[in-house]
Amino acid sequence: MANVNIHHSAIIEDGAEIGEGTSIGPFCFVGSKVRLGQNVELKSHVVIKGDTHLGDENTVFPFAVLGEIPQDKKFNGESTSLKIGSRNQIREHVTINVGTKGGGGITKVGNDGLFMAGCHIAHDAQVGDNVILVNNASLAGHCIIEDNVIVGGLSGVHQFVRIGEGAIIGAVTMVTNDVIPYGLVQAPRGELDGLNLVGLKRKGVPRADIMALRAAFQTLSQGDGTFQDRAQKLTDDSESKYVEKIVSFVLGHSDRSFLTPR
Repeated sequence: MANVNIHHSAIIEDGAEIGEGTSIGPFCFVGSKVRLGQNVELKSHVVIKGDTHLGDENTVFPFAVLGEIPQDKKFNGESTSLKIGSRNQIREHVTINVGTKGGGGITKVGNDGLFMAGCHIAHDAQVGDNVILVNNASLAGHCIIEDNVIVGGLSGVHQFVRIGEGAIIGAVTMVTNDVIPYGLVQAPRGELDGLNLVGLKRKGVPRADIMALRAAFQTLSQGDGTFQDRAQKLTDDSESKYVEKIVSFVLGHSDRSFLTPR
């Protein structure tokens, strides 16, 4: 293993694949089915088990546990996996489990995420790119978290919930229903309270698209018919690609109902 730095106290089981430039600190454990990409850094006391693949340039901080079996009584030792992309910061005490047979068999995390101390990502969750989970946020099994989502500290996301691209969840919030793209959710029982305007502006979204999103939100809030009916109406009322994203999300398959504007 070229240019690999492994502390003498670390345990690397036979069969593990370690990429070039990777550093494994004191008292880490890397299981036999684990694959680490190039320039990965395991600080110390990191445990990585199961069929787990970490891409390049991930940094994992002390006492994180990746690839352990699901916290699910239905799990019976079947072969499942965890795939994590590149350039993620995985902070202290983060736990991310492998998938289950009934949930598709794989938990996925994208690229460039920040998972702060104490976060949990459960079995079969699908997490996109540039996602931030603030301290002690938890995702239950089978959640879908699209790109550029922020989940506030001490918040929980119910199993099978989808959170659309660019949405933001406030701190200490319980999310039990799907959240539209660019939505702003806050309050202890998760109420859709507007749009993530700060995030949209920081991303450089054109003013015309922001105005279109505001108009779309009003239609979803106050229009006639069901929430899906109102979303369908937006296909005729707007040409914004951001509004189209909301429509596609609302009309897509879901195992939960939607948080609707209050």
